[in-house]
Amino acid sequence: MLNGFRDFILRGNVVDLAVGVVTGAAFAALITAFTAAFLTPLIKLIGGGGKIGGSFFINGVEFPWGLFIGAIITFLLTMAVIYFVVVVPMNAAIERLKRSDKPAVAEPSNEEKLLAEIRDALRSRPQ
Repeated sequence: MLNGFRDFILRGNVVDLAVGVVTGAAFAALITAFTAAFLTPLIKLIGGGGKIGGSFFINGVEFPWGLFIGAIITFLLTMAVIYFVVVVPMNAAIERLKRSDKPAVAEPSNEEKLLAEIRDALRSRPQ
């Protein structure tokens, strides 16, 4: 039972998945910090500055549209980086591997060349 669990954990897909999840979480934290540090203040400036920038009030209820815009920008930045840093290079590598997997054209052996010469000689012989 423990050997099966060990084999499962050490299988390449599980390790790759774990690395991907940790890397994705770290990257998401980085993009979130960038949004909070730079984009949210910019949205507040555009929306009127100060505490109420990027939000509006109706009957005393705050609607923080700036947070939503920040979340959209965070999502788009994350997806763009994943696409250009992971997906495009991976597709290029897969395409390169597909091209290199084509079987090479086999050179005819000496026996095949000799048989072809005999065949050609027999065909060219007058009947």
